[in-house]
Amino acid sequence: MTTERVEEKVRETLHAVALDQVRAPGDLVEQVERRRSRRRFSQVAGAAVAVAAITVGALFGFGGAGVTDDDRPARPAVSPEGWQPWEKDTAGAAGRGCLVDGSALYCSGSKYDAAKFDANTGERLWTVKVNREGDGIDHPFAVRDGVVYAYRNHTAQNEPNGDYAGGTDLMAVDADDGDVLWTVEMPQDDRTDQAAMLIDGAVLANTPNLRTMSALDPRTGKEKWRHTWDKGAACQRAVLGGVPHLACTPDVEKPESTDILRLDPATGDARKVATLPGGQQLVGTSGDRMVLTAANEPAVGLDTNARKDLRLTTISGTGKQTSHSYRVGGALASLDLVGDRLITVNWKGKASAYSLTTGKTLWTGSVGVELPDEDSMHDVASPVVSMAQGVVYFLGERGDLAGLDLRTGQRVWREHVDFGEPKPGAGFWRSAQLILYKDALIVRKGGEIVSLLPGVGH
Repeated sequence: MTTERVEEKVRETLHAVALDQVRAPGDLVEQVERRRSRRRFSQVAGAAVAVAAITVGALFGFGGAGVTDDDRPARPAVSPEGWQPWEKDTAGAAGRGCLVDGSALYCSGSKYDAAKFDANTGERLWTVKVNREGDGIDHPFAVRDGVVYAYRNHTAQNEPNGDYAGGTDLMAVDADDGDVLWTVEMPQDDRTDQAAMLIDGAVLANTPNLRTMSALDPRTGKEKWRHTWDKGAACQRAVLGGVPHLACTPDVEKPESTDILRLDPATGDARKVATLPGGQQLVGTSGDRMVLTAANEPAVGLDTNARKDLRLTTISGTGKQTSHSYRVGGALASLDLVGDRLITVNWKGKASAYSLTTGKTLWTGSVGVELPDEDSMHDVASPVVSMAQGVVYFLGERGDLAGLDLRTGQRVWREHVDFGEPKPGAGFWRSAQLILYKDALIVRKGGEIVSLLPGVGH
């Protein structure tokens, strides 16, 4: 059998793989779904958060754990076309975080609100300088049709006492040349996942006031429609298949219910599709479903109570809902949604995978990397999943990398990136990020980035 035929048979097999007896869509062979679990609704009013950027000065290097035959994934990683391993000190262009789109890496840092890199080589292609201090904790959140969407400090005059009047702008940038296409002022300095997101034909943004979501033209920033909810309510936002949904709860200590609303992406007309008992906290989305938990039981945080169960409710855009309880065995360091999988890591270093459809525990085992101290205020990097390889990758506090078989939880790969000793400063500047670029991994901590191929020795 020729090499080309072998590759063709591998691809056919991957397309036929069924998880939980549910046939995976064909495009999952090439795509990675990662859903950040911490979808808490945040309204941060007042002045901009002034945080000094702490430069992480340690250079990256490889060492430590070797790769044995038993540590290799079932399907070896394949280098993206034109890719070579690379390391980069981004000098203030990536300390706030990055995302991959195609062969481009888009980042933000203390000096640049947006920067484009070649994901194959690490070459910097263009930058958008920060407006005033680059003190946000955000990074570009979406790319579509040649436009990059990110945040920047709002242009404002100094106050009479000399203080800078803080504010946030939603910004659209041309992906080819870095030209700023438009900006829209936000009503507060909220730059979380809730502040702006892509929907069919528009950007849904929390503007012009705290109780309003507006659909903005993606090329001009002009408002197409808006939806304002009642006073005394707090509404969390999610997008299912391009359609915006709200989870609205009375802003009281013990709410009796949470309404799920569907907004028409073309007109903004609202329709209630379901009502859930009590206050509900949005965890994230899984395909065409919202995933929620009781608001008085946050899914992830610094709560050291020895939680035994986590109850989640999934609800589709048509209102169909299912609830399951998951045995998590302690306080969680991270929780992520990947397709039909719920993947958790507790502070004891145990990783688990559950089915959102059946509620069953699929596997539990060692995460294979060192976690930060629970009281350190460090964020835990979200894992990434290669559906093509059937591997979930984790990044540890000191640069350990581990790949676990997505179906069994057995470790199939390990490596180490040398971060050096942790530096003092705000937690988010010291936290790390793991990104999947086709089969290659991109590891970022502070402004330092390295790209490597799993399963290849160094």
